[in-house]
Amino acid sequence: MNRIVIYILTIAVFLTATSELVVAGILNTLASQMQVSVALAGQLITAYSLAFAIGTPIVVSLTARIGRKELLLLAMLVFIAGNLTSFFSFGFTLLLISRLILGVSSGVLLVAAFSAAAKLATPEKIGSAIGTVILGFSTAMILGIPIGIALTDMFSWRVIFLLLAVGSIVILIGMALLLPKIEGDAPVPFRKQFTVLANPVILTALLLVLFREAGNSIMFTYLTSFLDSILHRSVSSTMFIMLAFGIAGAIGSRLGGSAVDKWGSVRIMVISMVSHVITLGLLPLAIRSFPVAITLLSLWVMSMFIMGPATQTYFIEKAPQSSNLVISLNTSVTQIGLAIGAGVGGIAVTWNETVLYNPWMASAALFLAFIAAIISFQKSKKTNSAPSVH
Repeated sequence: MNRIVIYILTIAVFLTATSELVVAGILNTLASQMQVSVALAGQLITAYSLAFAIGTPIVVSLTARIGRKELLLLAMLVFIAGNLTSFFSFGFTLLLISRLILGVSSGVLLVAAFSAAAKLATPEKIGSAIGTVILGFSTAMILGIPIGIALTDMFSWRVIFLLLAVGSIVILIGMALLLPKIEGDAPVPFRKQFTVLANPVILTALLLVLFREAGNSIMFTYLTSFLDSILHRSVSSTMFIMLAFGIAGAIGSRLGGSAVDKWGSVRIMVISMVSHVITLGLLPLAIRSFPVAITLLSLWVMSMFIMGPATQTYFIEKAPQSSNLVISLNTSVTQIGLAIGAGVGGIAVTWNETVLYNPWMASAALFLAFIAAIISFQKSKKTNSAPSVH
């Protein structure tokens, strides 16, 4: 496995993740400068998620036979165009269009990066390769968002997207020079590819992703509010705590990739899901002890990132002939789950007039994800044990 190539893919994912996550951190500034309400500015996040969720599987399916290197280069070029459009957006409509461009290009690049990493790695190292690529997300949490907020305070939010474009050009050159030729998936008709959804193993695994991401989003969207109003942390303390969570996520990504290679995707998914449910289920009971509460939250964040490599590897194992499509569907369902979770979490906060009970709602959704996972594993066993017909 060429580690330099994997690291290039990881940096590319870091850039795309930063372009997605940073908007939430500078939303008030964007709303003020664009002279729109915060609620309307929030549609920049919605537009990105919808473009990501809807556009990615369509584009990935249409480009299935294109080599992964060519697809990565194309996605990176469009991503650069999206960032430059953001930089030159002096009206809200153009900025909204740029988010659509960034959403689709980021989704396609992510799927192609996972596919390329899996094909470049030896079978026993697929988990580690994917775990390294997922580090791009946790690094965006650790560095991308704080740096974006700092750049906005010192200069302008436009500088963020200019630097993302410049960084992407460097990565584009690195990809062109260092990436080997990587074959795409075997050509399969568009309609036939989507018959993968008729596979109960894949369908229930996608339900697992939907409930898991919704559950995590119910909690994560309002995490800073929880730290503030429930655990009574100051703004400066919250910044350091979020940094610590990002580090926990980075550790989780590395541990998850190695653990998948050693013990298999199913075992790691089970351990991670149980940890999700228990840590958030206990959290409201531990608010009087900050060390205990922060330990539970750290374990929850680490479990989220441990689960990433395991889930991606599981999809690749169960649908090797349509791995690109399944991974893209996985990322789309992830975006839908995040949107649903944020909405449900908001309703819970309004209903209860506190974020105290969000961990329990999140834990309930994650328990549904655990049930979906068990069903998928059982159906997979039945499929594998069924006698072949000749």
